[in-house]
Amino acid sequence: MANRYTLRMELPQSWTIVDVFTGQPAVVRQKVMVGMNPREAEDMVVQMNVRDVRRRERAERKD
Repeated sequence: MANRYTLRMELPQSWTIVDVFTGQPAVVRQKVMVGMNPREAEDMVVQMNVRDVRRRERAERKD
């Protein structure tokens, strides 16, 4: 299953989490995932992709 989220460097030491399907910055709890430091962004993108895979797997089982 392809990852839904990826990282994009905006400026040195400033990263954005991008939704691959829409091309737009991701939003989590009404916060746009932009201007993040590299470590925070890497940790968050991994967590978001794990949650998304689980969500899609649950949706496939219901079909």
